[in-house]
Amino acid sequence: MPSRTISLELIVCWIVWFYPFLFRAPLHQKRASTTVSGPTLAGLFFEILGIGLAFSLRLPPTSPAGAARIAVSWLFAALAVGIGWASVTHLGRQFRLRAGLYTDHQLIRTGPYAIVRHPIYASLLSMLLCTLLVLTPWQWMPLALGVFVLGTEIRVRSEDRLLASRFGDQFREYQRSVPAYIPFVR
Repeated sequence: MPSRTISLELIVCWIVWFYPFLFRAPLHQKRASTTVSGPTLAGLFFEILGIGLAFSLRLPPTSPAGAARIAVSWLFAALAVGIGWASVTHLGRQFRLRAGLYTDHQLIRTGPYAIVRHPIYASLLSMLLCTLLVLTPWQWMPLALGVFVLGTEIRVRSEDRLLASRFGDQFREYQRSVPAYIPFVR
């Protein structure tokens, strides 16, 4: 398959992944809240940097990704889209771009939140893996993935501290029983 077609399909996958966050999530809520911007922005910086590395450290045009890499990448894309859309649906009014809690915030434990505490990060990781498999040479994958995971870890720890401060033992029990953003990894 020509690399131009693969790149176009990858862009379409990213657009489909972004859609619920841009058009289905309640972005402009006027409710009182506590927000933690510093760690959120720092983590987001590293996540975007990791994704940027995946897009910029490209396979040479003469050696595009093989059929196996492309097939696995589409599985990651489908997983990412499914988790992303379900996460926005289950999170509902609790959705926020920056780490924070509304005064009436609820701890969501249904749908993808029953499998991982931060399924939006799991879906974003799946999109990164899709991108890495389609575009990035093997030797650069660990760098992009490591930078992304650094950012995600910053964000997860910040959000977990906020949730623990509000929900106490209820959140700590959830934290003990449900992995952060990679199923089966504590």
